[in-house]
Amino acid sequence: MTEALFFDTVRQGLWVSVLASMPILAVALITGVAVGLFQALTSIQEMTLTFVPKLGAIVVTFWLSMGFMTQTLVAFWKEHLIPLIAGG
Repeated sequence: MTEALFFDTVRQGLWVSVLASMPILAVALITGVAVGLFQALTSIQEMTLTFVPKLGAIVVTFWLSMGFMTQTLVAFWKEHLIPLIAGG
């Protein structure tokens, strides 16, 4: 395995991890901003108010995007890593 092939594989693996994690990270960011805005407008500084809605949104998003994440990771393995391992 050459260095170029190794670094290309690492780059593609990192990109796949970014794509797979993007739905959860985006929802966590949006939920965090919305809850922070709500807390700033109402002057409520309760720690569980930031944790519980964000956790619920992350769980729901994970459940809804689980198929997309699985397909993305399986496609990366089938199209790139398995031929690379089998080829040499």
